[in-house]
Amino acid sequence: MSDEVLIDKRDGLGLITLNRPKAINALNHPMTLVITAALRQWESDDEVRAIVLTGAGERGLCAGGDIVAIYHDAKDSAGGADSPSGRFWRDEYLLNAYISRYPKPYLVVMDGIVMGGGVGLSGHGSHRIVTERSKIGMPETGIGFIPDVGGTYLLARTPGELGTHVALTTARMGAGDAIAAGFADYYVPSEHIPALLEALHNADPEVAIAKFAQPAPASELAAHRDWIDACYSADSVEEIVARLQAHELAETHKAAAEILTKSPVALKVTLRELRNARALDSLEAALNEEYRVSVAALSSHDLVEGIRAQVVDKDRDPRWRPATLPEVSAAQVDAYFAELGEDELNLVAPERRSA
Repeated sequence: MSDEVLIDKRDGLGLITLNRPKAINALNHPMTLVITAALRQWESDDEVRAIVLTGAGERGLCAGGDIVAIYHDAKDSAGGADSPSGRFWRDEYLLNAYISRYPKPYLVVMDGIVMGGGVGLSGHGSHRIVTERSKIGMPETGIGFIPDVGGTYLLARTPGELGTHVALTTARMGAGDAIAAGFADYYVPSEHIPALLEALHNADPEVAIAKFAQPAPASELAAHRDWIDACYSADSVEEIVARLQAHELAETHKAAAEILTKSPVALKVTLRELRNARALDSLEAALNEEYRVSVAALSSHDLVEGIRAQVVDKDRDPRWRPATLPEVSAAQVDAYFAELGEDELNLVAPERRSA
């Protein structure tokens, strides 16, 4: 499985290349373990001064987790933390937390498609580069799932309610949007990426990036802050949809219609998780909660049905259960947050050092 992730060390750089271009470098469990092992080795290697993560092919860095494998697991197994998906998510979320605390520069080129698990590999890095081709998002509610890989932590910390809009509609962020929302740091046109990667062999990341970075494109998302904040500050998905539908702009009606195509239970769980994440003081705490929710989702009807409709049969006609937002009970939402006992992720944030 090692050919799905290429690992190299040259000129002071630890180089990681996701290498499943036909699948837009979709992430699976073996790939996660290979990346983690390389990072562990390089952390104490004085010959490695920075990490560089890229994706093979022209389509994107990473389209997310291997949801076809998750589909078969959810359909054919009893689920739970010890299922193949449960074990994958455990190691994936541990890696997400590790990246966020990595002691060396972690530079990632978020070119093309960066979704779901791809955000987990990139959004917590120290030097996050986007291009004019970047399309970044958390599409989980469209397949009956809930944003994970630390996505709720990032989404909850966007300016205003931008993250709530992105999560509920599964909107794609371009380069300007991603920087405005705090998912990326630098804009480099794709034509300059090869030269940037070459420059990194002889210069520190900040110096190399400064040679090629340009002002970020304007954020269309940020330009809509007024109505996004007004509509998405509501306490329920039903009220958010009602506010969007009552607004006079075509954009708000489009957003409402988009939300209503998603899994009703996933929408309600997502909104609660985003609101919870705002009050959490660490990525680790958010990942702990995400793990409970992900494990619960594995046993749900909507995750299997959503992946079937979008990826397996591709009829784009999921039959959600419950079918509407009002039919989703508080007890159904509560069940996603049930503690896992000895199967908890149990990540703990490092103690802050006093000044």
